[in-house]
Amino acid sequence: MTRAGIAIAAVLALAGAAAPFADGAPRFDQLVVFKDGTAKSETVGTARTRTRAGDHRCRVPRATPLAALVRSDVAKLKVRDFSGSCDPASLFVRKIGDDANRGESGWVYKVGNRQGTTGAADPSGPFGSGRIKRRVQVTWFYCVFRAGGCQRTLGLRVRDEGGGTVSARVTAYDDEGRGTRLTGATVHAGSRTAETDSNGTATLALTPGAHRLYAEKDGFVRSFAERVRVE
Repeated sequence: MTRAGIAIAAVLALAGAAAPFADGAPRFDQLVVFKDGTAKSETVGTARTRTRAGDHRCRVPRATPLAALVRSDVAKLKVRDFSGSCDPASLFVRKIGDDANRGESGWVYKVGNRQGTTGAADPSGPFGSGRIKRRVQVTWFYCVFRAGGCQRTLGLRVRDEGGGTVSARVTAYDDEGRGTRLTGATVHAGSRTAETDSNGTATLALTPGAHRLYAEKDGFVRSFAERVRVE
């Protein structure tokens, strides 16, 4: 093979390796929690899209939290473009549904348990280290800013203990993703509820089959619903 042929083959090989991610985008498990505590959750695609910002429409890069939010159509959005030129890094969510930002309080997002440190459409990714390449949990919530931070978000881990018993452990996470076990949280499984003890654990007696559980407590952001199958 000639040098030119080798070079062309190398370029094609690189293009082929990049193709799976270039042609698609990961899906996110998205939870939006409003000021009144109501929530909407769904799995959403993150292909590139556009959103209105003021009097113009701006491009939203794929594999970003804002792309998922726009595509979910969870509620009417109002987005501000601080650059005036549709720079994705400058797009800022200022209202979802009836809940608008006020002062230092307003809409923020977390990837996993950690609050994003860049704009939700920033092509550098939510932490400036690259866009997300896999399925993750993204929580949007209305931050009530006090004492230098937002209210904590709840994480839930559930396990079938056998004999119709399910244990649920609740952890409260700060903006940096640091977690502490939470006492007094309510774990829901349909019409059944249980409260967490001093170790952040609740125990529920459930019938055989599939169940969805979530945790909540006043002053905190509720958790994603987690599935468990009782044998």
